[in-house]
Amino acid sequence: MDLRILEIASHTDNNKVLEKATHYSKNKNPVCGDEMEISLIVKDEVVKDMGYQCKSCVYCQASVSLLSRKIKNRNIQEIKKFIGNSEKIFDDVKTELEKHWKDFKEILDKKNFSRKECLLLPLRTVLKALKI
Repeated sequence: MDLRILEIASHTDNNKVLEKATHYSKNKNPVCGDEMEISLIVKDEVVKDMGYQCKSCVYCQASVSLLSRKIKNRNIQEIKKFIGNSEKIFDDVKTELEKHWKDFKEILDKKNFSRKECLLLPLRTVLKALKI
């Protein structure tokens, strides 16, 4: 296992439930059983805060930890574009991530293809919460 995945997953500042969440979603990975709950505070089409709770593997935890730090103060359309592009990274489609999201290149990598569903679960849960 890549030690960088463990390092990213260790940032748990946003592992919390937001009391005044405007958006919420719960999702489960049918392949491995990972569970993800995400709460968001959205104001004027911008995500102001994100909290998460999960029962999942370290790959899923790394993905949600990084997402929870990068999503704040981002416009919903920008988030939607990023998540759409990240779905393509594991395919043979040349995909560029905007500078703000480049940190995801470390984990959303073909070397982690066997963990694709785990890594994408937090992103898909955010889309579900935003109903995009």
